[in-house]
Order: sequence, then structure tokens, then C-alpha cells
Amino acid sequence: MKVAIMGAGMSGLSCAITLERNGITPVIFENRSMVGDRFVNAEAMFCVLNRPFKDEIKYLSENCHIDLKPVDVVEKLTIHSKNETGNIEGKIGYTNIRGRHKNSYESQLARQVKSEINYNSTYDYAYLCKNFDYVVLATGDGQYSSAIGNYKCDLTVTIKGATIEGNFITKHPHVWFDYDVLPKGYAWIIPFSEKEANLVIAYPDYPDNLKLDVDVMWQKAYDLACKNLKQSFRITDKFEITRYMMGICNKAKIDNTYFAGNCFGTISPGLGFGQFASILTGVYAAYDICNIGVYEELTKPLFENYNHSLVFRRFLESLTNEQMDIHIKNLDSKILDSLIDKICSTDGGIDLLKISTPLMRLWNNYKEHSHNK
Repeated sequence: MKVAIMGAGMSGLSCAITLERNGITPVIFENRSMVGDRFVNAEAMFCVLNRPFKDEIKYLSENCHIDLKPVDVVEKLTIHSKNETGNIEGKIGYTNIRGRHKNSYESQLARQVKSEINYNSTYDYAYLCKNFDYVVLATGDGQYSSAIGNYKCDLTVTIKGATIEGNFITKHPHVWFDYDVLPKGYAWIIPFSEKEANLVIAYPDYPDNLKLDVDVMWQKAYDLACKNLKQSFRITDKFEITRYMMGICNKAKIDNTYFAGNCFGTISPGLGFGQFASILTGVYAAYDICNIGVYEELTKPLFENYNHSLVFRRFLESLTNEQMDIHIKNLDSKILDSLIDKICSTDGGIDLLKISTPLMRLWNNYKEHSHNK
């Protein structure tokens, strides 16, 4: 059995690890010169966004035999709106590093792979289809899926970020929702050491936003972060991604081709993270190839989670700054504080996205109807 994996990112490497455990040695093709050959950035896994799973790192280790060491456990998330600040506290997720770093998730996965990785590969999908029994498309974006008509793009986003130096608590990321600064977008700071963090802005490429200057928006977000954290951060590295497609494939598998990672559509539209789902698609593709499970069935919850997350994003985009202030203030209210913390923790089992989707959808429809009047 000949299996080709196109892409040595998180989904492709997770697929390779799982195949190897089941006696299959895949051939991995990577068009870059090394694993994680991209800018360094910090990301996060928040357990409440990945239900029914409670603790993603523990699940991957115990059930998939994939061992990942995060930067830290998130014990406090501070959310800033225009005029309010709220906190979610407790063990609510993990932070991690991506990209060109020895401790990035890509690098950690690569150290668990035994199969050879063919770097600087120029082989395309058509070649692999002709020469392998199975092809796992895990190239890191939706371009291949879109090119063969198997991708539904819901929006494109612009992302601009930098590594900043300052004093940070690695257990404590921050996120900002201020639509005067970033219309329908957000910013975050995720530390990956006590002295370094990523400051990133992300916003949708809607017509009104295309008129805005990304550098001006980023500077405003930087100034806001400095003010709120009472520091003057030193910028050491920058990156920018424009028109990044956010969507999901129409079919998880076509003939003997598996769509994994961002070729599947694992980035959550809500807050933009998708490492856990990306790894799962790689594992699930391997299960199907090894006749352990059926890929289309295994990935059904991922489609459902994506759709819930898209409704969540539309809900966030529909709010005004004043409405956002109310929601953020309620995070620390006497009535809701402990309940929210419990729901968001790794011990919580409530699928908040799923439960709240019908209400958010009603609100979204109401706002759209009001706007069209």
C-alpha cells in the first residue's frame, strides 16, 4: 500500500504518526525546506471550543499516542472591549508555539515521525494521484480543495502580527474586541515565554475594511495593548497574511484523496484557532486508510463544530461596541462569574457553542433583517 502525504504540517505529521503505529510507512512531501518553515507565532487551544472533548492534550496522548508539550496551561483569559474588561479563570486551555521554533507543535510532531520527509518537493497533486494508492492533502490552506471545487469559502481575513518583548505571564493571554479600532475583528496577545509574546490583529476582508490601512489598524491595536498592560513593547519580528480563506471542504474524502488540516477547513471561524481539529483530521484519515474507522463519519462532528463556530463569528460581528461591553462586563458578574469559569474549564462538559447556536442564529437573523429594512 502506497500512501502519499502532501504537507508536513500538523495534520500531515499526525497522519504519518498514526499510519506508522499501524504498520504503514507513508511518503511525506513538503514544498518548504524544513518543518515549520514559517514565522514564529503563538496560538491557543480553548477547551470550550472543542467539545465534547475536555482536555485536548490529554486526549491526544491517551487515545492517539501523540504527545505534545504546550507552552503553558491557560489559567486566566482577559477579554477587553471598548470600555470594559472581563476574565475567564481556571484551567481553560493551553498555549503553544507554531512555526520556526524548536518547540513548535510542528517540530514536536516531526520528532515523533520515523518516515522520511521529502523537503523542497515539486510534486503536485496530479502526480501523487497517479503514483500512490492514497493521497492525504494537508498543505496548510484551502487552495488545493478550492482548485478542484471541493471548498466553501465563508470569508477571507487579513492577519498582521509581531513578536513583542516585555513582561508576560504565560498562563495569561489577552484578547481585544473594539470595533472602532478593528471593525468586526479582534486582537490578541499570547505569551510564549515570560519575555516574548505575539501581538496579532485579525479582521475580515469586507468592503468597508478593505478601505482601511492595515498598518494604521495594527498601530492602534499595539497602542491599546501597551496602554492596557501598562508596558511599552519592543517589536522584534513581523508577519502579515492577506486574503486568507476561511471555509470548509464540501466532502472530507473524494475517491482515495483525504482532505486534512486546512485543506479540510479546521480553522475555527470564531476565534481563528484550529490546531486540535487539524491534528484530528490527520489521525482520522490514517484510521480510514488502516480500516479502523470511516473518515466521513469521524469528521462529521468537525463539520458541525465549524458551523457552530461560524454562527458565533457572525454573532460577534453583529454586536456594537456597547453591546460587547455588556457581554464582557457580565463575565465578572456575581451571578455568572463562577458558572462561566466552570463551563469553560477542562472539567466542564457543556458544549456551549452547540447550545447557544440557535439563540445566536436568531439574533443574527434579526440583525440582518433590521439592517436590510
